[in-house]
Amino acid sequence: MKKLIAGVVLGVSLTAMAHGAGDPQAGEQNAAVCAGCHGQGGQKPIMGNYPKLSGLGETYLHKQLVAIQAGDRAIPEMTGLLDGKSDQELQDLAAYFDSNEMIVNQASPEGLEQGEALYRGGNMASGVPACAGCHNPRGQGNEPAGYPMLGGQNADYVIKQLKAYRDGTRATDSNSAIMMDVAAKLTDAEIEAVANYVSGLN
Repeated sequence: MKKLIAGVVLGVSLTAMAHGAGDPQAGEQNAAVCAGCHGQGGQKPIMGNYPKLSGLGETYLHKQLVAIQAGDRAIPEMTGLLDGKSDQELQDLAAYFDSNEMIVNQASPEGLEQGEALYRGGNMASGVPACAGCHNPRGQGNEPAGYPMLGGQNADYVIKQLKAYRDGTRATDSNSAIMMDVAAKLTDAEIEAVANYVSGLN
């Protein structure tokens, strides 16, 4: 009986860890200001070069909020918005946005095949690995590793971030180093193609 109870307790603990430490309901109460740019629930940003926050992964979102608050990831539009928030409040915001469903865009037919080939198989000639290796074949990301969901993200935002990785202006953590290495090998045309592809991936 003791083993059974211990197993249940361990299972519940692991489930809690897997779903993160944030409270989505508490996060929703602090998310009103975010809706001005990212849309209700982080689902429909007012501009294409702003990210959708819905469903990205709580681990990833929390890490980015911490980096923005600390000034390690400079986003002028976010200046001062996270000042004074506790780590728990940031965790709650991450949990709230992650709890909302990503609304997938309609990808453009132009360059779609090139984008799919890059996402699924990379470019062996230039040493670009397949995006699917880290971000999941369906674009769902990898929550434990902190790799974000890409399926449905705005193409303009993906283009902006890949170029930021490529020129070294987005370098906030160990995952950034991986992306900087990948992006350094991508051409503008490849960046646009893969960004378009992931915007419609589900």
